[in-house]
Amino acid sequence: RGKAAIFADTGMGKSRMEMTWSDVIVKHTEMPVILYTPLAVALQMQIEGRKIGIESTVVREQSDVRPGINITNYERMHKFDPLQFGGICLDESGCIKHHDSQTFQTLTDRYQSTEFKLAATATPAPNDWVEFGTHAEFLGICTRAEMLAEFFTHDGGDTSVWRLKKHAQAVFWKWVVSWGVLIKSPADLGF
Repeated sequence: RGKAAIFADTGMGKSRMEMTWSDVIVKHTEMPVILYTPLAVALQMQIEGRKIGIESTVVREQSDVRPGINITNYERMHKFDPLQFGGICLDESGCIKHHDSQTFQTLTDRYQSTEFKLAATATPAPNDWVEFGTHAEFLGICTRAEMLAEFFTHDGGDTSVWRLKKHAQAVFWKWVVSWGVLIKSPADLGF
């Protein structure tokens, strides 16, 4: 898949999944990949990659970028040229769950034309439907508003309360798993 999300609970190995995906994209595109992390996580991500034989570079600005996987934190995203990367990976992508946040808008706008995108976070809570919408919008699947109109109904005056339509439940989850994977335990993968 060119654009996908990993919604996996803590301890499921998201870092290794992200590094593996990024490595595949580097080889496929023959271009660097940028992997954004929260503050102080870049070195940890690099160490996790080394444990599975994947090298990466921790970078602070565009001039630091090297062939392969380049890891930096979200606060530095304005220092990179999106056109120089074959793919983008978001670690702890829950930072884009609010559609009106600066991080969501900046990443969505700047990487709109990036062909390969991966977002990884702990499984969104069932009462936080909008997080699925912002992830779908970042990935270029559909807009948050389109998702809400298709599968949800608004429960009154509080604009943050959305309810999944009963008749749309199966169709919604089929749609989500067409671009994302939800993992709560190794048993979900057959282990």
